[in-house]
Amino acid sequence: MSRQPADQQEILRLTDLAVHFPVRRGIWQRKMGIVKAVDGVNLTVKRGETLGLVGESGCGKTTIGRTVIRLYKPTSGSVWFEGKDISTLNERELRPVRRRMSLIFQDPSGSLDPRKSAGNIVGAPLRIHHLVKGRKEYSERVEQLFRLVGLDPSMIDRVPHEFSGGQRQRIGIARALACDPSLIICDEPVSALDVSMQAQIMNLLSDLQEGLGGLAYIFIAHDLSVVRHVSDRVAVMYLGRIVELTESAQLYVAPKHPYTQALLAAVPIPDPFVEEAREHAILEGEIPSPLNPPTGCTFHPRCPYCTAACKTQVPELREVADGHYVSCLLA
Repeated sequence: MSRQPADQQEILRLTDLAVHFPVRRGIWQRKMGIVKAVDGVNLTVKRGETLGLVGESGCGKTTIGRTVIRLYKPTSGSVWFEGKDISTLNERELRPVRRRMSLIFQDPSGSLDPRKSAGNIVGAPLRIHHLVKGRKEYSERVEQLFRLVGLDPSMIDRVPHEFSGGQRQRIGIARALACDPSLIICDEPVSALDVSMQAQIMNLLSDLQEGLGGLAYIFIAHDLSVVRHVSDRVAVMYLGRIVELTESAQLYVAPKHPYTQALLAAVPIPDPFVEEAREHAILEGEIPSPLNPPTGCTFHPRCPYCTAACKTQVPELREVADGHYVSCLLA
């Protein structure tokens, strides 16, 4: 298998990635159209980096995460992971690759089997991939994982409904760490938790990344304020495409794309006087259907700065400053 000619620190590269889903209706399941969930995305993630992936519901960010881990097969393009193109591998070939990547789900309750104990849930990857020898080593590893995420090993025999929401998410994180992965897809891991618990889980993820060394995250969220303190870089998605990509600090200080500016304007400021005085960029209309996306720039029906060219020309993601990429004709 050919190897990707890239930086040795690069753990993941998406090249012109597209994921399309056919829409079928009727008794004969005739194809009525195609949903372009992801439409030509280029991204990279380095070892030890956290890439925030942000956008409205339905923009394709979760589809990217599930395609990286090959729950979905790409329609076109490639997914390079640790120097190998995994986009065309079959299930047998994917098995050793999947040991090196994990997924933390959005719903900590729905992602855990209610009939199994927490210990069995966390230890499942160890058994599936034959990573331990004997019952003693298995028990020691499960206890180690519980301590790693801040859970008391005495809780191993409890079932999921006996834990709080935050504790259930810690169980999910422990399960994701079981195979010692180099990349974890965090699919809105704190959206189902209250604010105080969100902070605890994000701090835990940061501590794990610092302690384990080399662990990379793709942190998927719909709220820019959530990813601000955990992401090294942030990619903003709209209707299946990346519209802005830059360092986290730069994005919040100098957003270039009108969509990013509107998302940041929607984030409330704790100071009521500042919040009342600042201008709000209000987007009109709803996000268009991916079944029938607009021509040209897909954001133009909602953009306050739209020109005639925006309605016909598809903007490329181009570098407008050092490491700052924007998909906008006016940037």
